[in-house]
Amino acid sequence: MKLIIAKPSPYARKARIALIEKAIAFEELMDNPWKTDTQTVDFNPLGKVPVLMHGSLAIWESLAIAEYLAELAPDQNMWPADAGHRARARAVSTEMATGFFGLRNQFPMNIRRRVEGLVPTPEAERDIARILSIWRDCRESAEAGPYLFGAFSIADVMYAPVVFRFQGYGIEPDAVGRQYMDAMLANEWIKEWVAAALTEPWIVDEDEV
Repeated sequence: MKLIIAKPSPYARKARIALIEKAIAFEELMDNPWKTDTQTVDFNPLGKVPVLMHGSLAIWESLAIAEYLAELAPDQNMWPADAGHRARARAVSTEMATGFFGLRNQFPMNIRRRVEGLVPTPEAERDIARILSIWRDCRESAEAGPYLFGAFSIADVMYAPVVFRFQGYGIEPDAVGRQYMDAMLANEWIKEWVAAALTEPWIVDEDEV
């Protein structure tokens, strides 16, 4: 199994964490997402990372990769065990994968920088409120454990970039959100993500708010 990623990409890192957290063996291949002859176009018509190669099968999009891994290793419990929680985890993960562009556009993820004083646009404000509502709702019914559904799951992988955005731009959540962020930032795989980001030489102009 091979995972093609680009280090600055939060989407690629989400796929990587899903593999590492469940100890699924894989080979990591690096691609430069800014070159015109990117190798990923051979596997993903969009020419974007991440791409998971499993034999002759190519899978792109971080949530699709995570779903495939969950089916490949059902004993690893990458989704919550409870059917209701599992359905909700899929719903909020899809919401994250397909939405919140007000937040994304105003507050690009940049682990290496801290920016204070940016006033959220109305669109970003709505996204922030919705995300905090999701976190509260999930945590209220969560089983034992500090994450959205108790144990660390794909849903937490999907919301990791939001945690970095809140931290990087000084967006202070409510008490439940603060507890969740603290748990995520203390997670060993999240800390590995941060450590790797701090060593990267690339500068992505659009992420330098």
